[in-house]
Amino acid sequence: MEKETKDMEAVQLPENAFRELKEGEKYEPVMSPNKVYPEVNSWSVIWGILMAVLFSAAAAYLGLKVGQVFEAAIPIAIIAVGASTAAKRRNALGENVIIQSIGACSGAVVAGAIFTLPAIYILQAKYPEMTTSFFKIFMASALGGVLGILFLIPFRKYFVSDMHGKYPFPEATATTQVLMSGAKGGDQAKPLLLSGLVGGLYDFIVASLGWWNENFTSRVVGWEQNWPTRQSLFSKSIQALPSLVWAIL
Repeated sequence: MEKETKDMEAVQLPENAFRELKEGEKYEPVMSPNKVYPEVNSWSVIWGILMAVLFSAAAAYLGLKVGQVFEAAIPIAIIAVGASTAAKRRNALGENVIIQSIGACSGAVVAGAIFTLPAIYILQAKYPEMTTSFFKIFMASALGGVLGILFLIPFRKYFVSDMHGKYPFPEATATTQVLMSGAKGGDQAKPLLLSGLVGGLYDFIVASLGWWNENFTSRVVGWEQNWPTRQSLFSKSIQALPSLVWAIL
């Protein structure tokens, strides 16, 4: 028990994690390069692919419906922490990072697809000679994702090491805090799991059961029924105001 408490206390971000480094100062990462941690294994890869598929479908639906997608890094990090906590996996920080990294690619790849592929089908109506297929769409998305990763590799050292603490990166900061809370375990992870359950239950009740309307309108207080009459009276009062002022003066 004492050993577990010391391990939990040791898993915390350094003081200089989110600020610029002073001259000669060195940043020591939480996961020491001198130690071996469980990272890329069947658990992390399977969960990462599952999250990528799930959030790709969600992002595609939302993007085609409302015209914008969402960043999945934070919810995936919460799910990864919850899964590792439920499975009682030890030293799961590296695994959770891999799960979050694989799953968070879903929004970027899907956004590149749903904002361009519908245009191809629209153009087919005017240019029937244009053809497309599922294989072409799949290869374009896959190669686009690989190309994005290849372009990201040269910039990794620059943004992570050379520009340490100079840019806020709010989403990455929030994701880091979620993953660190899960690594500490104990009471640190309970609010994450509880908030996730409450949020999921709320969305299920509103979207599936329809117990109440998520949008608040004036119908709640009955203003909606008499609004045309009230609007007409208000307009007439405004029109009569100059005459009233002139009569008083």
